[in-house]
Amino acid sequence: MTKRRARLLLTNDDGISAPGIRALAHVLHPLSYDLSVAAPQHESSGISAALTAVTVEGKVAFKRVELAGLADVPTFSVAASPGYIAVLAGLGVFGPRPDIVLSGINRGANAGHAVLHSGTVGAALTAANTGARAMAVSLDVLSPASAESGGAALQAVNAADDETRNWDTAAVFARKLVPSLLHLPPGTVLNINAPDVPEEKVRGLRQATLAPFGQTQIAIAETGEGYLRTAVKENSVYHAPGSDLTLLGQGYAVVTPIRAVSEAHVHLHL
Repeated sequence: MTKRRARLLLTNDDGISAPGIRALAHVLHPLSYDLSVAAPQHESSGISAALTAVTVEGKVAFKRVELAGLADVPTFSVAASPGYIAVLAGLGVFGPRPDIVLSGINRGANAGHAVLHSGTVGAALTAANTGARAMAVSLDVLSPASAESGGAALQAVNAADDETRNWDTAAVFARKLVPSLLHLPPGTVLNINAPDVPEEKVRGLRQATLAPFGQTQIAIAETGEGYLRTAVKENSVYHAPGSDLTLLGQGYAVVTPIRAVSEAHVHLHL
């Protein structure tokens, strides 16, 4: 009897046209997996596991498209959030139900407790809720420069050409972890972050804890009568030994097993 190939579905929150998802697909394509892609039509960053979609008469719109150089990979542009796409994948909308949902590669690290807000991580956690194994993959475009530049790093990130980033570095580490993930229990989620440098310059892959803070934070930039304006600032506090943000700043790629929402084991005196 021929062994069934593992089914992998790729999604993201940066949108179907983002370079990160193309890089991940190209790295996984030559391997013996049943690969498909379904990603939002437009960028959907920062929406966590929201289940939103554009509907017309109750119908969620999606269409078949093609990733450059991957004509044989079923690819869909979907008018929905990454979390909704993960749910639809679990229902078999984009082909047989996937064994693994890979979400990314995200432009920017998803690290620390701020992963709560990430659409990339939200898709992975949602996929785990459907019984799939999942992996969120991100490329860190701030560390370690942010720790040294006092705010200039965010400007450099916005000015950089995304097509020239080291997406393959994150993709290669994701590829290395797929076989291990296939042997872990259903519902397992791995959160991977890699530095934006060539693979040979990465110091190695380390398992890390979640830092108790995020790489960026929201600050109040201005207030007035009946309004306020917020801004995103770099978090200057990076030192938490063994954490994802600390190890990223030291030049390592990091992986952290995380889990979807579960009940807390707290006894209430009612």
